[in-house]
Amino acid sequence: MNMQRAIPDNAARAKPDSSERLLSKMDAVSVDLSVVIPVYNEKENLYPLYRELKQIMDSSSMLGCSYELVFINDGSNDESAGVLEKLAAEDPEHVVLVDFRRNFGQTAAIAAGIDYAAGKVVVMMDADMQNDPADIPKLIKKIEEGYDLVSGWRINRKDAFLTRTIPSRMANWLISTVTGVRLHDYGCTLKAYRSDILKGFRLYGEMHRFIPAYAGWVGARITEVPVNHRPRIHGKAKYGLERTFKVILDLFTVKFLVSYGAKPIYLFGGTGIVMLGLSVFTLIYIVSRKLMFGESLVRSPLLLMSVMLFMIGIQSIMSGLIAELMVRTYYESQSKPTYSIRKVLNSRRAISIYAPQ
Repeated sequence: MNMQRAIPDNAARAKPDSSERLLSKMDAVSVDLSVVIPVYNEKENLYPLYRELKQIMDSSSMLGCSYELVFINDGSNDESAGVLEKLAAEDPEHVVLVDFRRNFGQTAAIAAGIDYAAGKVVVMMDADMQNDPADIPKLIKKIEEGYDLVSGWRINRKDAFLTRTIPSRMANWLISTVTGVRLHDYGCTLKAYRSDILKGFRLYGEMHRFIPAYAGWVGARITEVPVNHRPRIHGKAKYGLERTFKVILDLFTVKFLVSYGAKPIYLFGGTGIVMLGLSVFTLIYIVSRKLMFGESLVRSPLLLMSVMLFMIGIQSIMSGLIAELMVRTYYESQSKPTYSIRKVLNSRRAISIYAPQ
């Protein structure tokens, strides 16, 4: 595979064979592919994983591809850090080590990997040997076809059915429904990304699984391919059922940011209008009961409900206005655009990532 063609510059995203080239900060990138691997207590898996990755990266299917393997040691308390230091010393040309002071979690590790990755394409995978490095060429081929994000789909999972597979399927359905970006396997770390779609947002909490939702928000072309999933041989799983509840909570944040992040007044103002409408309806109802049946307004709990709904409605609208001011401050103080450009052709005033100002 000719990687200079397989991973073209940004201008080839719509037409991979196009000779047009955007002026971008990415032109200075010196490697074609970065493989980002978060590590937490995986000492037994690191050397086997490294050997498999080297074999794949140096194979004929990846011929001509310059690459780096970015390992992020997420505060491991076993000998993982020492193993990674040896790998970095043995193969300084390809192995990059980012060593955290303590355990910050998978999302922080992935965020650091994105920050330190120098590749035009970034592939993420787990260090537990359950993701198969042999699937990487398959992901790259899809990137070559013009996609911005290629997600792995573990059709035949080798995890515990009750505690891992069923909660994962429920979470995948829920995330796909809420975000509108439909994938069968959000939880599969093995994904390939064009590096430019990973810029412009920060990851925190357990937000790494929602990267496809953010990418879909800025108009990325997304697809998924079936990948091999292997049983864990060494070490133990780091997540259980409790992760499902975290996903549900983070999903509220993602939905708000994707749907209302730029126009919060639609959410807060809409809620406020509904509350005001309920307040007026309740007041009309109790006044009608007073006129028709002589019922006391003071003794009716509906009067207090009407007042509370009115106050909540006003406060919600005010919160929306304050949020609007904050959003405008956020964009204007950083000169941050409210749009995401796929390409610019024949413009003499190329800005943002297209040319330095």
